[in-house]
Amino acid sequence: MLTLKEHFTTTLEVKQSKFIAHLIPFNFYETTLKALKLEHPKARHFVTAYRYLNEYNQIVEHSSDDGEPKGTSGKPSLMVLQGKDLINVAVVIVRYFGGTKLGTGGLVRAYSDAVNLAIESAEFVEYKQEIVKTIELPYSDVRFIDYECEVFEITVEEKLFDTNVIYKIKASQENMDNFLKKVKRTVKIL
Repeated sequence: MLTLKEHFTTTLEVKQSKFIAHLIPFNFYETTLKALKLEHPKARHFVTAYRYLNEYNQIVEHSSDDGEPKGTSGKPSLMVLQGKDLINVAVVIVRYFGGTKLGTGGLVRAYSDAVNLAIESAEFVEYKQEIVKTIELPYSDVRFIDYECEVFEITVEEKLFDTNVIYKIKASQENMDNFLKKVKRTVKIL
């Protein structure tokens, strides 16, 4: 399975209709959709599709036609994501109507082509399941832990400053194991 780390955008024009595809990491889906609706107030449709893994390691999928004829836009977009075996990825296609109706077959082709075009321009990375740990450390070791998090590609999701510092961290199993070996004298795993 593949995933992506950043936002990619492409534009497809079919019979004066514009299809602007935004391929994004799933965790930016909600904020990106809201921002696009504000950025494109005259757009006719905001078609969406996404696939992500939930906390039980199950694939969750969803698509929306957003006013296009049923099954002509969201589902074909989702099928492209499925066909490329993408995970934790969302796509939002902003459509500006050009005045010429495309028909159901034309819509399916246009939305599928828009998503494929975005996928062709994107840079993917191999998906690795990530685990989350909580660690506690003294204030004096914060700089050391921050440095080691960077070295071992550990994502710091949260920092709480209390009598000690508590980090909520996320990484692949391999990176997490190597990180914890390196810092075992400094941190306490909660």
